Amino acid sequence: MAGRLDGKATAITGAASGIGRATALLFAREGAAVAVLDCNEEGGRETVARVEKEGGRAVFLACDVSREEDIESALAATIEQFGGLNVLVNNAGIVLMANATNTTVEQWDRVHAINLRGVFLGCKHAIPQMQKQGGGAIVNTASIGALVAVPVHAAYDTAKAGVLGLTRQLAVDHGPDNIRVNCVCPTATDTPLVRGAGANDEALAALARMHPLRRVAQPEDIAHAILFLASDEASCVTGVALPVDAGWTCQ
Repeated sequence: MAGRLDGKATAITGAASGIGRATALLFAREGAAVAVLDCNEEGGRETVARVEKEGGRAVFLACDVSREEDIESALAATIEQFGGLNVLVNNAGIVLMANATNTTVEQWDRVHAINLRGVFLGCKHAIPQMQKQGGGAIVNTASIGALVAVPVHAAYDTAKAGVLGLTRQLAVDHGPDNIRVNCVCPTATDTPLVRGAGANDEALAALARMHPLRRVAQPEDIAHAILFLASDEASCVTGVALPVDAGWTCQ
């Protein structure tokens, strides 16, 4: 059976682990050629190896999404190797647990450089190619923090709210180009990023009990939502913020 992304050239930032890796694996299973963009070379190459082990096609491209020259070069290499760019997933991000008064200017700038500017730069350098091709799909990873305030996430939540605003703006500006732009808004997801911020099994279990579905998300939960938004099944969907949150935002 044909995959939902057969023949599609795709690029995913932050694909060395977590949601990005799960999305890369899922995209490849659905027939996409996948460019794995990340500053973590070891993790990125591991993602490529897993894709290739399953018979898929992938390439690793080193990229710090906060640097315009990096994202421009990585997307140019994707287009050169795959012959175009049909789908971009702006997923790279970092987390900072701090309220505003405990956040340094340097921390604020770093979170926004990766979580918001990185999304802007990815879109800026992907859209011209998509315009040439007659369309494309962009999916940005925002957060429930773009929809509701999460305690002690001042820099993170405001950056993710910016991702949501940018998503809607691009959807309006480039809908006439047949470019769809959407974002997913995950709740806490069991990823190395979240565990690296101090969430162990006990903390995740306690957090799960706070959600109506009594669970936190797995990377694959978010990847399936991204796949839907990237696929032709969502051909009439643009500018949306899709919560994948075990019911958190409906409380």
